[in-house]
Amino acid sequence: MLEAKNLVRRFASDGTETLVLDDVSLDVPAGRFVSIVGRSGSGKTTLLNVLSTLLAPDAGLVQYQGRDLARIPEKDLNALRRQDFAVIFQFHYLLPYLTALENTLLPFMAGLAPVSRARREEARASLARVGLAGKEDRLPGQLSGGEQQRVAIARALVKKAKILFADEPTGSLDKKTGESVMGLMKDLNQQEGLTVVMVTHDLGYAAYGDQVVEIEDGRITGVREV
Repeated sequence: MLEAKNLVRRFASDGTETLVLDDVSLDVPAGRFVSIVGRSGSGKTTLLNVLSTLLAPDAGLVQYQGRDLARIPEKDLNALRRQDFAVIFQFHYLLPYLTALENTLLPFMAGLAPVSRARREEARASLARVGLAGKEDRLPGQLSGGEQQRVAIARALVKKAKILFADEPTGSLDKKTGESVMGLMKDLNQQEGLTVVMVTHDLGYAAYGDQVVEIEDGRITGVREV
C-alpha cells in the first residue's frame, strides 16, 4: 500500500547540515499497524512526515498504491491528502472556537458551501464510534485531553481515510487515557481495516502494533513482528 525506497532527508541549521534520514526503506501493507520507535532525534518523526507527504525527501521516493508521490500533480496530491491520508499529532490541533462536531467536519468545510445533512450525520456517527456521543456540541476546552484526541481520530474516520499517521498520539495524555486512545486505534485497525503508521518512544504503546520498526541515527536498525 505504502512503500518508501532509499529515503534521504537533511536539515540545515546555522550553516551545518544534519543527515536525519539515511537510506531508509520501508513497506507498509494495507491493514497493518506499524509502530516506529526510537529515541528523541532518531529520525522517526521526520520519517512519518515524509511518508505522509508533509515533508519531501531529498532523495529516494515514496509510493502509494504503486504511484510515485513526487510525480503526481499537486492538485492530485492535495486530493490524496484530503481523502486517503489522515494525520494526528501529540497535540490535537482542534480549532478552539469550533464544536467537536464542527472540528470533525473540517475536511468538508472548505469554501462557502454548507455541509450536507448526510455528512453531518456521518460525523455524528464517527464521534459516537470514538465514544463521544452526546458531546458533539462541546468546544475543545470543554473536553478532556483524551476526548480531544478522539475528536481528531473521528475526523479521520468521517473522511474515510485509508491510512492514519499518528505522531506520538499519547504524548500529552496520562497513562490511563493514553491506553484508551491506543485501544481505540487498535480496534479501528482490526475491525475497520484502517492502516496505522504510528511514531512513539514508548515500547508499551508500540506493542499495540503488529510490526515494530526500530530507527536510530536516521537508519532502520530492526523490524520485528509483534
